[in-house]
Amino acid sequence: MSVMQDKFVESYCLTGNATKAAIMAGYSENSAKQKGYELKNKFANEIAERTGKLISDMLPGALSQLRFLMEEATSESVRLGAIKDILDRAGLKPIERTEVTTVDRMSTEEIQKELDALLSTRH
Repeated sequence: MSVMQDKFVESYCLTGNATKAAIMAGYSENSAKQKGYELKNKFANEIAERTGKLISDMLPGALSQLRFLMEEATSESVRLGAIKDILDRAGLKPIERTEVTTVDRMSTEEIQKELDALLSTRH
């Protein structure tokens, strides 16, 4: 990978914009759109790897900020949101309940009653 290509990958990971990354890497503005498209496809694996590294490098700071919000935010809703985010990332997200009704064993009248009940709760 050339220096310009490496700079493109770095810039693309930071901006998410292939044309802008090509210009930042030193390619001409006239060819940046096409060159960015080509480089994005050619170095897709390197971009994915470097993006993952950038994200993992930011995790400690992000967790620190979440912890600060959880402990110090003056707004209860902000504190609660931070707590929920931390628990969710720890795999402790509450299970969302869904009710399943099998209609293949129901009569037309039972289905209509169920439908009417569901529609009445929406208003």
